[in-house]
Amino acid sequence: MNKFSAFVSVLLLILTLDGQANEQMPDNVKTVELFVAFFNAQDSGAMASLVVDDIEWLSFVGKEVIVEAKGKNNLIESMNDYFKSCSTCKSELSDIVSTKSRVSAVEIASWQGKNGQRSQRAISVYEFSAGLIARVYYFPAEK
Repeated sequence: MNKFSAFVSVLLLILTLDGQANEQMPDNVKTVELFVAFFNAQDSGAMASLVVDDIEWLSFVGKEVIVEAKGKNNLIESMNDYFKSCSTCKSELSDIVSTKSRVSAVEIASWQGKNGQRSQRAISVYEFSAGLIARVYYFPAEK
């Protein structure tokens, strides 16, 4: 086998392996998009169907990491409380980037404030395990 044929063979092998490793990425992005759609519908039960039983929702506040919810039932309760406090809250995904086990996005939150429509941007990272959301890291909106 000449050097060119060997190079082409190695290149094809790398591309094949890379494609196989990335097969989960589009599914993970779709899962995050569906999770946000269920959030916008204020359907905490449907959101919970996309997460592992021991889901962790972590928020970064300054130098601290706060556990917002731990476990599927706690996530449902937490989301229901949130929806009661903000019935007009919606979220939209922007600038989505994915790796094999994580999806990150700029999330644009919007709601009806006392003086009209409001919005803010924050960064979220969704970590996956076996096709389900295992952990959400939420970085605060910049002021």
